[in-house]
Amino acid sequence: MRDPIFDYILRLGDDALVLGQRLSAWCGHAPSLEVDLGLSSLALDLVGQATFWLELAAQNDPKGRDADTLAFHRDAHDFHNCLLVEQNNGDFAQTLARQFLFSNYQLLFLEALSTSAHKGLADIAEKSVRDVTHHVAFTRDWMIRLGDGACLSHQRLVKSLDYMYHFVDELFLMDEVDETLLPKGISISKAALRPEFDARIAAVLHEAGLTPPKTNRSVILGRKGHDSEHVAHLLHDMQIPPHDGRETHW
Repeated sequence: MRDPIFDYILRLGDDALVLGQRLSAWCGHAPSLEVDLGLSSLALDLVGQATFWLELAAQNDPKGRDADTLAFHRDAHDFHNCLLVEQNNGDFAQTLARQFLFSNYQLLFLEALSTSAHKGLADIAEKSVRDVTHHVAFTRDWMIRLGDGACLSHQRLVKSLDYMYHFVDELFLMDEVDETLLPKGISISKAALRPEFDARIAAVLHEAGLTPPKTNRSVILGRKGHDSEHVAHLLHDMQIPPHDGRETHW
């Protein structure tokens, strides 16, 4: 196993970077100005978080890479994001379902991580909680509006939730990296977050006239690195060199 602290921080940066990049694709293409501005705001927050995480990861990188290199000069198989954040935007209902699930998980995770014995992790987590609290409120509002809305929007949301739920179990999986850092008070028990996550999701879905999906197949691959078609296409857009030949920076 590589340096567990580096891997732990890198995962957090990859989650935020990949999802921020996904959301940024909506800029100028959302179904309304309200949604366009809302999703752009979320994207900026996540890219900001990614900057913090990757700068911290760079301080712990055994290879001495800086944050720009970690963001823009790795291949798809070197990314360790969870699979949920890399799923295609699809229509607004699919983007909303993805963001609703991840934001609710991320808020619980960051609140717990803000008590980490690792000061760098704790500080970034604490700073990020306020933004993610807004993300949860944004997605809750739109879940209710679409779920309790027209028949078509309701049906699209049901279909999107059914698909995105395949990737939820991975969020709470504890692996060797998590388990190594847990006794030191650096990582947190993600599994312990699941009951509260399920309760919060169920409460919003009930208010929206929806029922929590029941998946028979969980997809768990991302944390160990993977040759993902989704990430490969996304990196093609992120890493394309500028026309004037200058390097890409944050």
